[in-house]
Amino acid sequence: MDAFINSFTQLLIDWGLPGLFISALLAGSIIPFSSEIVVVALVKLGLPPVACLLAATLGNTVGGMTCYYMGRLGKVSWIEKYFKVKKEKVDKMITFLQGKGALMAFFTFLPAIGEVIAIALGFMRSNTWFTLSSMFIGKLMRYILLLYVLESAWDAIAG
Repeated sequence: MDAFINSFTQLLIDWGLPGLFISALLAGSIIPFSSEIVVVALVKLGLPPVACLLAATLGNTVGGMTCYYMGRLGKVSWIEKYFKVKKEKVDKMITFLQGKGALMAFFTFLPAIGEVIAIALGFMRSNTWFTLSSMFIGKLMRYILLLYVLESAWDAIAG
């Protein structure tokens, strides 16, 4: 399976910005995938960092909104069967999110719980535009931080 993931990741890198968008979309959805490798590779290959930020953020936001709309559909059996997210996990997140609203979509960039936040916000029927905007800002900030840390590390190594 690792060979497949490595080949698929290389294919997405070869595709450039469209590949980055696809990798970020997968990573933002319920599918376990890491878009960070593709972002870093493309920036190091010389693609404009701003274009990489935009492609990654848009793709990751679209992926996150698929989780939101899965929750909005309210088909718990589908979510449990096909996406391996237990109803209890979603219920706990709904309880946590009560009174906090769509602004909590900012935290959908967090590993392991980001998808659950998005699904729970969908179940709660949070405002779609606020959810989308908050999600976009959170994911953008994450990619900016990733590139900043990468650049700082690269400068430290290069001396």
